[in-house]
Amino acid sequence: MWESLFRNMMRRMLRHGQLTVTMPGGQSETYGPGGGPEAHIILTEPDTVRRLLMRPGLALGECYAEGTLQVEGDDLPGLLGLFVPSGNIAELPPWYELPRRLQSAMRGFLQRNTPFTARRNVAHHYDLSDDLYRIFLDADMQYSCAYWSKSDMTLEEAQAAKKAHIADKLMIKPGMRVLDIGSGWGGMALTLARDYGAQVTGVTLSENQLATAQARAHVEGLEDRVRFLLLDYRKLEERFDRIVSVGMLEHVGAPHYREYFGKVRDLMADDGVALIHSIVKNGPPRPNNAWIDKYIFPGSYAPSASEVYRAIEDNWLHQCDDEALRIHYAMTLRAWRERLEENRDRVVEMFDEQFLRMWRFYLVSMEVSFRQGNLHVQQWQLAKSMSAVPITRDYLYPAARADWMRAAE
Repeated sequence: MWESLFRNMMRRMLRHGQLTVTMPGGQSETYGPGGGPEAHIILTEPDTVRRLLMRPGLALGECYAEGTLQVEGDDLPGLLGLFVPSGNIAELPPWYELPRRLQSAMRGFLQRNTPFTARRNVAHHYDLSDDLYRIFLDADMQYSCAYWSKSDMTLEEAQAAKKAHIADKLMIKPGMRVLDIGSGWGGMALTLARDYGAQVTGVTLSENQLATAQARAHVEGLEDRVRFLLLDYRKLEERFDRIVSVGMLEHVGAPHYREYFGKVRDLMADDGVALIHSIVKNGPPRPNNAWIDKYIFPGSYAPSASEVYRAIEDNWLHQCDDEALRIHYAMTLRAWRERLEENRDRVVEMFDEQFLRMWRFYLVSMEVSFRQGNLHVQQWQLAKSMSAVPITRDYLYPAARADWMRAAE
């Protein structure tokens, strides 16, 4: 019965491309009209068929990690390229949509983000092991979208360009008091203190990240210019000239957006500037992928832009600049994935083969989503004052401006 229902579902699903499925009994069938990506999967257990039929969004990653769903040639990007692109799924069974509708209806409850749940969710992902992240991140341990101003940049160069791009938008001057909400392993805060002369406070809920950031500040002799605190941003009471938050909004939860931007406003000096960098979904609000939510980022939520704009407007903040970084995160994730694969033996030794497959699925699925799906990164430059930043973008691209002027002469 399960195999028959599964075949019927597969015949209705794909709008383009072609997927060959080999069932546990050895029989194979091909689905889809062709003319696009192609992939071949082998299902090794009868229960895998039932799981994929009942909860495809969850079971696809689970079964791949467990090894009961194998991809020919281990072409995971090719497989996910069939399912991620918008519009390629023609029809899913009603029992697939029901949990998503329930998630949406209960979003206010499910995404409550108390200080306790926030710390627990952060620990699930960020306190795994610093050694794991050192394997695939750049030397500065930037765990967010890089800025690929040139296609042939190294990961280190692209992450340095990201920090410089953000610093330019913040217009930091020596001595300015800067708050880094969600300071991670300290790279952004250390850069702003060391290269821009700022006095930086970084707050995090990860004990691992805090220890690493404090150790880095000590080694670099920057303890007089940067401090890192294990603290929920909502408990801060100081005011700052500049506020930066990279990759933090995804962990705030939709019911707390108004509170988050209200706190940013309260902590910002009257002539201050904030730069918020976050993943966003195109289209209307909807739940995260169930597998990512369960295994990688529990409690996280990538907002739609409309949800963020509403919270910004509710707090009467000026949107001085709004930039969409398209494809940049796909390039970043590919660089991370390549480094993970180069060090696969170390990852298996630290954890196990299933963990490696789980993280490969995570990085590939996100890469395909940022390249072909409905995700990108948005940067909002915010201020209380209309005149806090220049009225054109020339200050961000002085070299490009000079080239344009020379070409116009």
